[in-house]
Parts: sequence; structure tokens; C-alpha cells
Amino acid sequence: MAEFILKHKFLVVLTWITLSVVSFLTMGQLGPRLDYSYTTPGQIGFESNRAIQARFILDPEFEAEIPVLTLPAGVSMASPAGQAMAHKVFEIARTTGPVTVQDYTSTHDPKFILEGGRAAWAIVSIPNPDFGAGKGIEDRLPKALAQATPPGAKMQLTGYAPMLSNQGPNAANMIKGIMLGGVLAFVVLLIVYGSPIAILPIVMAAPSMLGAFLGVLGLTHVTHVSYFIPHMIVLLSLGISIDFSLMVVIRWREEREKGFANEAAVLSAMRTAGRAVALSGLTAGVGLASLIVLPIPFLRSVGYGSMMIPFVAVCVSLTLLPVCLAWFGPTLDRFCLWPQGSTVYSLAWERWGRLVLRHQWKAALLGLAFLAVTSLPLRAMQTGMALIGALRQDGPAAEAFHRLEANGIPSGVSFPIWVMTHGGAAAAQQAQAIAAATPGVYKVLASDTPDFRKDQDALLMVLPFDEGARPEGKAVVTELRRRLADLPGGPAQVGGATAGGMSFTDAVYGGFPLLLLVVSLATMAILIVSLRSIVLAVKAVLLNIISLGSAFGFMVFFWQQGHGSDLIYGMPATGAIRMWIPSIIFASLFGLSMDYEIFVLSRIREEYVRTGSTQEAVVGGLARTGRLVTCAALILMVTFLSLSIDPNQIVKIQASTLAFGVVIDAVIIRTLLLPALVSLMGRWNWWMPAGLARILPKPIAH
Repeated sequence: MAEFILKHKFLVVLTWITLSVVSFLTMGQLGPRLDYSYTTPGQIGFESNRAIQARFILDPEFEAEIPVLTLPAGVSMASPAGQAMAHKVFEIARTTGPVTVQDYTSTHDPKFILEGGRAAWAIVSIPNPDFGAGKGIEDRLPKALAQATPPGAKMQLTGYAPMLSNQGPNAANMIKGIMLGGVLAFVVLLIVYGSPIAILPIVMAAPSMLGAFLGVLGLTHVTHVSYFIPHMIVLLSLGISIDFSLMVVIRWREEREKGFANEAAVLSAMRTAGRAVALSGLTAGVGLASLIVLPIPFLRSVGYGSMMIPFVAVCVSLTLLPVCLAWFGPTLDRFCLWPQGSTVYSLAWERWGRLVLRHQWKAALLGLAFLAVTSLPLRAMQTGMALIGALRQDGPAAEAFHRLEANGIPSGVSFPIWVMTHGGAAAAQQAQAIAAATPGVYKVLASDTPDFRKDQDALLMVLPFDEGARPEGKAVVTELRRRLADLPGGPAQVGGATAGGMSFTDAVYGGFPLLLLVVSLATMAILIVSLRSIVLAVKAVLLNIISLGSAFGFMVFFWQQGHGSDLIYGMPATGAIRMWIPSIIFASLFGLSMDYEIFVLSRIREEYVRTGSTQEAVVGGLARTGRLVTCAALILMVTFLSLSIDPNQIVKIQASTLAFGVVIDAVIIRTLLLPALVSLMGRWNWWMPAGLARILPKPIAH
């Protein structure tokens, strides 16, 4: 393949320029074609929410919008004039779309009066704001409320969504993150290479990222693609494409130092490192594609959409990069900035390898102990929306929310539980009484307006004390389902954001064993073919899974429990991790960390074929890949951390967890546990049934 590419250099370059330009010009078409839905078909919470939405228009999955009105001086909610003024302002919300409004006038509940009558609040429930009748409603609602607010009065809109909107995502910050990541990656590459050749992996990142966007745009014409895919491209594409290019360039330099002519060095590098890049891309794709086995369209979409990232990165590294090396490689590499620029063989890593082998049992136990300790917080993981207290605590939305709390209004009101009964007025009254007596319920609102009554169906809003991120908030949903199972007209349907989140969690983690099995078996098969060793393949997969536990432990410790998140990012403990974040991090990290595994083990395999000694193979493999793996991990770390400058909490959690995961994988797994365990297994590492060995391709040797 490399020979063909080098014979058609101009065609290759023209192809990638064309694809990049087309991607840049059509990128604006991607956003409107993306899917913004979260569905879990068959799950009780999702089906209840879908039934409620079909009957009453509003979207139970979406958090409540809470306008808080401070009346003009001299006007009080104790007077009919004050009540009429507040109701008129709150009712203007109906002009923004098919919303429901509950306030003091519609419920006559004194809980809607604040500060001795000086202020009032309401609950506005809206359809999904990303598409359909609700599209754009989040922009129209605050403007309409502000325009309707009379002189001397003050309007503040709060709730989970308005507070979350204070922190992104921000496209400008994502662009800054990409630029910062590219600059930091170049600095790392320049230190490692010691010559201007360091610019080539950075240059390869541009067509990789643009090509991934173009591929995803093409997918939208075939199937539904999640809105989260562009975030995945930004998060993963820069680091992956640089790492893949890094593997090829380092091997090219090694072949040049052996005395090969330039194009001969390119061909030799492609035959070895190119093969490793292809296998790395395949395992990264398998890791991301594993999301397809989960029964959730959103995550399936993330799975097959994200496969574009390693696929395009591999294509760039195996086509455009060889051409650039053939044209510019010797010129760029001619100016060595310092003697340490060589990346071929490291005496320091050779000494480290021999040290690990001399203390192999201690090294193995130390590595396993570290991973065990850092994985312990994983047991405390809670899934759900982050606590409101973890969001940005300044600005009008936060100020209004603190006013509500000061007046005894619990934070759980932002996540109402919706109950739909089917037995007419009798069932609605009975459900209201039962719900009001349920532990953890702050208030039950049962309006008689057409918004909440349709023939025999009635809709109740249950306001809990606790948010759905807390176990107490989830317990209210579970208890309401149990208590409202024997009503006239049949069991009540219990929905809302908390119920939907519980269904999402059940669907994801009920199918997680299948995901783990599929990705493990697929990766193992790839490794067996690549390494011609069952033992090494099994060991690689197990070490990968163990390292993921450490990454998840960090995520819980740092973000959910807040040990460091406030100090570094100014964000307190989240109290919970968004339901789908762990599954996406698992799929991403599994593939990324396996890249290093393949590169190190492939080189150890090469050394074993050359020397016939497991010990020398481990030392030689580390000496020739230790600097590369460390550099690659450092590049991924700085690119992930640079993207964590985005104010969006979800981006921060993902980026920081991925950064921690790749560093742990490169430092603890690849440079400590892997060499120690390979050494301990001795000749068993290379065991392969004779029948299987005959049908597998022969390993590459030098």
C-alpha cells in the first residue's frame, strides 16, 4: 500500500486537501442534522414520560424553569392587585410556546409566596427545547418574562437549566482548547524529537479532525447521529491523530538511523509501525463501537459516529503522512536542536526495564496495589444529574435559587416528579393524598385546569425535597410507584427527569456486562492475531479493564466527592456523575489505552522473535517504546486538559478523567505492571495452540 501511495503523492495530497475544504465549507450543515433525544425504549420511566408527553405536551424529562418576581415597592402578594400583577407576568410564559404554568393564582398555595409577600415564584414546564414545538423556547422565555415585568419590579429566571447555561458549552472555548492543545503537543514533540519534524504530527491533526466531521455529516444522511458526536471529535481527534502519526514518524527516524534511504525508511516504517497504527485504530474503533450493544439509541449513535475518529486518523497516518515524510522528512529532521533528539533507543528506559525485572514481584504487587487503592472510590459512584450546588454559584439564576432556598424551598423543586392517573377525579384525589403522605415529598400540586386534566386522565406535579442525583430523590420515585399501583383506573404512571435518569441507568448498566464481554472478546481476537499469543492477549485485556477502574475511581473521588474539583476548576462536588458519562469514558479509554498496549507488546514480540529471550525482549521493547509511550501519553494528557478549560461541567469531567486514565495506563500499566507480568510468565507468554498457529499470519521480524 505504501508503495502505491508513494507513486501517487500528488493524488493523495489533493484528495486530503479536497476533503478538508469540503468539510470546512459544509460544517455549518451538521448541527441541524443531529439528534438531541435520549430514549430508553421499554424502560418504565421512559415509557411513563412518553405517555405523559403524548397526553399533555410538556416534556417530563426536562427540568422545571422557575421565574422569581420581586414586586415593586408598596405592592404585596397579600393584596389582589399584587396577586394579579404576578399572575399576569407568569402567564406571559404561555406566549412562548405550549408550556404549563403553576403559581399562586392557579394553586392558591402560599408556598408560592416569598419574603412576606414581597416576591412570588412559579413553575413553568416546557416541551423539549431542542426540537419540535419546544425548539427555541429557552431563548424566548426569559425575554418574554423580562418584557412583561412592570416598572419597579425585578424578574429572575432560575432552575437547573438556567444555572447550567451559565457554563457552556462554549464554542469559543473549545476552539481555544484545541489551539492550546496543539501548541502544548508541539512543545512536547519538539522536546522529544529535537527537530522541526515535530510539526508533522500536528499538521496531520487538521485533516484528521476535518475528515471526521465530514464523515459524521455523511452518516446523518443514513441514520440518526447524536449531537454529542462533535464534542467527541473535538475531545479525541487531536490526541489520537497526533499519537498515530507519532508512531510512524518515530519508526521512520529509527529506520533512517539504520542507514535506509528516505523512501526505503518510509516503506519499512509503514510495514511495522504502520501495521501497529492500523491495529491501534482497529482496537480504538472496537472500544468506541462497543456502545452499539447497549439498548439506548443515544449511546449507539455515539458508538458508530465516534468510530469515524480513529478511522480517519488511521487513514491520514497511513496515506498523507508517508507522502509528507517522503517530501519533507529529511529537510525537517536535518536541524537537530539538541543531542537528545534521538527517539530510537533509550538507555534510561533500558535501565528501567532491567530494574523492573530484578524486582518483578515487587513491581507487580506495587502496581496492583496502586490500582486497587485508586479504584476504591468507584464503589461510591452515584449516577444522575449533577447537584445544583455543583453548578456555577454566581449570576442572576444562582442568586434567585439561593433566595428560594432561604425561604425554605428545597432544591428538589427543579426536578418535579410527574404522576398521571387514569381514573378521573377520584383517582386524582386519592393519588394526591397518597403522594403528599409519601416520605421525601415537599408538595403536591394538582391543578384543575385543562393543562392537567384530559377526560379521565389527570396530571399531578410532585415536588420532592431532594434532587434526583441523591439516593433519597430516587427513593421517592420508587416509593410513589409502589404506593400508586392500586388506583381507580389502573396504576399511576410516574415520570419526570429523575424517573427518566433511573431508566437510563438501568438500561446502560443492565447491558454493561454484555458491552464488556463484546469489547473484551473482539479486542482479544485482534491481539491474538497480532501477537500470536493467547496469554498476552488475555493479559492485555485484563490489565486494560483494571486500569479503567482506577480512572473511574479518580472521577468519583475528584468530581462526585469534590476532592480537588473546587480547588482546580472552581466547581464543588457534583454529588453524582451524569448517567451516560461512564459508558462513553469506558469506550474511549478502552481503545486509547489499548493503543499503547499494542505498540509495546508488538515491539516486545519483535524483540522476542529476534532474540528468543523473554527477558531481553522486555528490556529491548521498553528501551525502544518507553519514550514513545510516555510522549504519546503526555500529548493525550495535555490535549485533554487543554479542552477542560471549557466551562461546561460535562466536558471538564470527561476531559480530566481521560487525561488521568491515559497517564495511569502509560505509567503504571505499560512501564511497571506489563513488563513485570510478562517477565513472570516467561515462555508461557508465547503459548499458542499448534492448529491456531498454522492459520495465523507470521509475525514481522527484523
